[in-house]
Amino acid sequence: MTARADEKYAFETGVYRPPSEGGSNSLLVRLTRNCPWNRCTFCGMYKTEKFQVRSVAEIKKDIDAMAALRDDLAALARRSGQGGEIDHRAAIALIGKNPELNQHPGFGMFYHWLLSGGKTVFLQDANSLIMKTDQLVEVLTYLRHTFPCIARVTTYARSKTLVHKSLEDLKAIRRAGLDRLHVGLESGDDMVLDNVQKGATAEIHIRGGRKALAAGFELSEYWMPGLGGKARWQEHATQTARVLSEIDPHYIRSRPFRAWTGTPLAREMAAQKFVMLTPAEQLRELRLTMQKLSVTGRVCFDHAGNHWKNRQGRLLLTHSYEGYKFPQEKQTVLDLIDDGL
Repeated sequence: MTARADEKYAFETGVYRPPSEGGSNSLLVRLTRNCPWNRCTFCGMYKTEKFQVRSVAEIKKDIDAMAALRDDLAALARRSGQGGEIDHRAAIALIGKNPELNQHPGFGMFYHWLLSGGKTVFLQDANSLIMKTDQLVEVLTYLRHTFPCIARVTTYARSKTLVHKSLEDLKAIRRAGLDRLHVGLESGDDMVLDNVQKGATAEIHIRGGRKALAAGFELSEYWMPGLGGKARWQEHATQTARVLSEIDPHYIRSRPFRAWTGTPLAREMAAQKFVMLTPAEQLRELRLTMQKLSVTGRVCFDHAGNHWKNRQGRLLLTHSYEGYKFPQEKQTVLDLIDDGL
């Protein structure tokens, strides 16, 4: 989406980001458009869109536009006697001078990011690491230089991309200022991975995850309870726990499977070729995964899909982005699941 505001403030904003990088806490900077793989049968995020890598010049222009917004908001704040402290009065004054900002798809996101302290950035879209290493390093260096307030930069990445990048390249990207990677593991069971056309095997996930850790990245791995359906729930649970244990990432995040209308997997469900677990069965699968899991990071249920309730009708598992520390809180999680069951 290209802004319709004055060219000085025009920059692209994509749609998707992890919940932990959303809200007013993350600046969204678009390096690529859509997904280079785009074949997963459970996903409908980019199915009608074409993948593109944006040029370094385009991305730098976006960063410059954001910097212009920051500088002009601060100048208006100083003129109104606010000492350069940006607040709603500065935003109203800037919109008054540039009414096109009312239709700018990224202005609200950027303004609230500034108000929150301007600390974290998420690079869009689905796999920023697919960029050439020197180009990605150039963008990261420019972003960090333009916004020295930034404390953390994160992005999505694919395990296969991590495997294909050299360790030296990954270390260079890490040094340039990319801190955290969000990787969609989905399952550790090769048959499930093949069925949903993930484009990666369990071994590729392990190699990619370990390589990311060796390069110094903070690693967040996502898995999908219920993705094996009734046919392979046990294999899905035990093999996912095995793969995650072999990687031992900093964060493991649960994204329970839900049918996305129009996707191939939703059509399989309609044809009864894939039978979805009930919430209770999904929770039983989750218990097996947690029981088999042997990691030292944090296990998180930071998504509305983790909807199980306790006896009092409250959320069974916290939606905190920091989740539960393993192995210290493993028994706590198992006890909560037992309560839910």
